[in-house]
Amino acid sequence: MKPVDDTEQRIIQLIDANREKIISFAEDIQAHPEPGYEETRTAAKTADFLRYLGYKVTEGLALTGVSGEADMNPETRTEKKSASEFAPKTGSNITVIGEMDAIGCRTHPKADPTTGVAHACGHHAQMAAMIGTAIAMADPAVREKMSGSLTFMAVPAEEYIDADKRLRLKEKGIQFCCGKSELIRTGAFDKTDIAMTTHVHMVPVEEDFYLGNPACNGYTAERVTVRGKAAHGAIDPWNGVNALSITTSAINMMGMMRETFREEDHVRLHNVIRKAGDVINSVPDEAVVETKVRAASLDKIKEIMDMMNRAYDGAAYAFGGKIEREVLQGYMPIIPRKADDVLTEAAEELELDYRMVKDGDFNNACTDVGDLSHLLPVVNFTFRGFEGKLHGTDFRITDPEKAYILPAKLTALTLYKLLKDNGRKAEEITSNFKPYFSKDEYIQYVQNQL
Repeated sequence: MKPVDDTEQRIIQLIDANREKIISFAEDIQAHPEPGYEETRTAAKTADFLRYLGYKVTEGLALTGVSGEADMNPETRTEKKSASEFAPKTGSNITVIGEMDAIGCRTHPKADPTTGVAHACGHHAQMAAMIGTAIAMADPAVREKMSGSLTFMAVPAEEYIDADKRLRLKEKGIQFCCGKSELIRTGAFDKTDIAMTTHVHMVPVEEDFYLGNPACNGYTAERVTVRGKAAHGAIDPWNGVNALSITTSAINMMGMMRETFREEDHVRLHNVIRKAGDVINSVPDEAVVETKVRAASLDKIKEIMDMMNRAYDGAAYAFGGKIEREVLQGYMPIIPRKADDVLTEAAEELELDYRMVKDGDFNNACTDVGDLSHLLPVVNFTFRGFEGKLHGTDFRITDPEKAYILPAKLTALTLYKLLKDNGRKAEEITSNFKPYFSKDEYIQYVQNQL
């Protein structure tokens, strides 16, 4: 291990000393997967742990979200010696994020038999990294060397929420689709200056760690109800309007449009037919489809969605049917950010096998971290320690050290580097960041899409 100062050594030792607690926490979360906005057990366990560590805990954020807060350096401190050391403390707040929800994957060996969700995306590993970091940051000797404040935030619902569930959630006060977006709307991130996120690898990376935040697709979706006209399927089908035929024609047109999608726009198109009639011997008079468009920019997402809507409208016109649409809010593309110096320094000190995000790197998946990246600087890394495919039956953790312990150390050391020396590095990052949206602009933008 490369040279570290006394506080960094203490951080590493604290995480090592609590290694079994961190692994046990992760494995318990993995053994009890919960769907988005329903992570009640995960939230309660996280709240109890943060409270035990001495953090000021708030529960019920966007139904199940949990935060634990700590002031690293109260204004009453007077031990500084020289006049220059009496400079005003930075107010920077860093929010460390862990995602609580599991993904639908009924065939996974650890899937919940009732809900069909499993931690096949590694969110339980993020939670372990967050908890391990919280353990180190709870130590008074560590806090003594830092300024500003920390928030540990366990967020709900990073995975896609379908249209029916969104309607049910609105009755509970959830207006935006995903956890981070709803938490932005409700003000949970109002104090945050820098967000810190982690994930298992989402792009092909040979190294154990991948530092920075690559460009990433965003998406939007809609639920389309196709209205036709019922008729007897054998006696007089000519008097009906087949909603399934309209749907099939529209999807076929979308398929033929694919050759117009440019590689650099990273367009991905998904359709799921939720309903296609009621009985087989009648002309289907109603079909319901959820259509999802991913692309690398907000403008391209809108452009491709307009193309999809023309396909629906054209097919309905040809058959004499009608189209009804309900927009389903999606995630914004990630605004890429290369690895900050503090992150690479921490990786070097831990002697990690890593590479940094470089120009041209791209993640074709989507995450609501993209929404955060439009408002805040996001310090991010991903890690190995698993095998199998994300969201797949074969996903499993194979190396707890790489999946749980080293990510906690890397997060904790990076936080320390950001908030030591009067928070100088955190201040540099925040002062150089130019947000794409203010909070109010973001809320207005989303509401205009709905």
